[in-house]
Amino acid sequence: MDDRVAAAERAGPAPRLGLSGKLLMLTVVFVMIAEVLIYLPSIANFRLNWLSDRLAAANTAALVLDAAPSGMVPESLARQLLDSVGARAVVMKMGNQRRLLANSDIPPAIDHDIDMRNVTAISAIIDAFATLFGRGKDVMRVVGPAPRNGEFLEIVMDEAPLRQAMLRFSVNILLLSLVISGVTAALVYLALHYLLVRPMRRITENMTAFRDDPENPVRVIRESGRRDEIGTTERELAAMQRELASMLHQKSRLAALGLAVSKINHDLRNLLASAQLFSDQLTSLPDPRVQRFAPKLMRALERAIDFCQSTLSYGRAQEAAPVRKLLPLEPLVDEVHETLGLGADSAVRWLTAIERGLTVDADQDQLFRILLNLARNAAQALDSRGERDPDRDQIRIAGRREGSVVVIEASDTGPGFSPQARAHLFEAFQGSTRTGGAGLGLAIAAELVRAHGGDIRLVDGTIGATIRITIPDRAVELDARRGERARA
Repeated sequence: MDDRVAAAERAGPAPRLGLSGKLLMLTVVFVMIAEVLIYLPSIANFRLNWLSDRLAAANTAALVLDAAPSGMVPESLARQLLDSVGARAVVMKMGNQRRLLANSDIPPAIDHDIDMRNVTAISAIIDAFATLFGRGKDVMRVVGPAPRNGEFLEIVMDEAPLRQAMLRFSVNILLLSLVISGVTAALVYLALHYLLVRPMRRITENMTAFRDDPENPVRVIRESGRRDEIGTTERELAAMQRELASMLHQKSRLAALGLAVSKINHDLRNLLASAQLFSDQLTSLPDPRVQRFAPKLMRALERAIDFCQSTLSYGRAQEAAPVRKLLPLEPLVDEVHETLGLGADSAVRWLTAIERGLTVDADQDQLFRILLNLARNAAQALDSRGERDPDRDQIRIAGRREGSVVVIEASDTGPGFSPQARAHLFEAFQGSTRTGGAGLGLAIAAELVRAHGGDIRLVDGTIGATIRITIPDRAVELDARRGERARA
């Protein structure tokens, strides 16, 4: 419970209107907009139908008027006919004659005319709203087609009954729209709540819980098995969480490893310093073999001590900037060969193909480490196949210059790299091809090559594996060139 409260506090205040509430409001608004769009032609059509009904009733009265002898209708019958129509007067024009049926000898003043013979959709809507928002006290004359052979039929009537009928119709439409909106909104709300809102809330809660303890595998979201976008989101989130948990776990292990290495490194540096003191005594021995190997041993110990010193900065672990100078490549390759111990009696054949007099603009110690890591990685790849065969197992170091770039290739005839190793070839602890391997060799080589502004990559389409590195010469600044020309 405390974890949930803490997670909720970190997540910030809850939104005033959640996703469910917003969906509910939007559904109501959209339904009401649809109802308004339906209402416009509906109210216009209602008004036209109401007037058409009055004209139809007036047609009946006109037939009675036409059948009466000399057009004379008893007053009582005329009043009944006008009441049935809801009109003050009915006029029928036939030829040159106009027959009038009225409840008063004095005709009322007409406020506006309505001609039902020429009605358009737009004019019907405009006239409907004019009636709806009018005073309701006007007298109108409605003109329509006459029965039989008459030219037209007129009725004079008050606008108030029409306006009241339209208001009742509008209220009914409004109530019906509210009911439809409420029912539709409730159904849409429930559907979206179960299909979208609740799964999204579950994903959000899981992300908050995962943030609290990302290395805990229990916090990885459980997939619901849905095949829609929510299911895709869950699957991708689960994959991302598992990958992140694995990376964080690896970082924790690396941090612990770095602490252990720094402690070991401190003691190892002291031991190497002692070994260096003892090795100094070897130079005084007259044995030719000792005199031959003592300088190499001294250089190896110096490199080891320098490396231990610099390792206190990949625990802080960044490599020092390369101190570059032009140096011959072939002697450095020979030194790597001797360091690996691959002599003439070795079961691995060592081959070199280096241009005569090739020089590299690089840091000597760092280039040595690059070549040593590549060669050792090749030797380990050959070891992974079991018993060695010098006719089959070969390591080849080639070097050439291409303009201002030196290209060095380290090849072996081993089993090559698996697809999984290729994907993380130059990443520490992920690119190893050996069981229990750390994958540091290629990662260190890649870092050192890039520090020189160079590039390292795996060459495809070769037997075994071929790693190609390119180291460009340092660019000479324009000011330096101008200074040299000025001095010349």
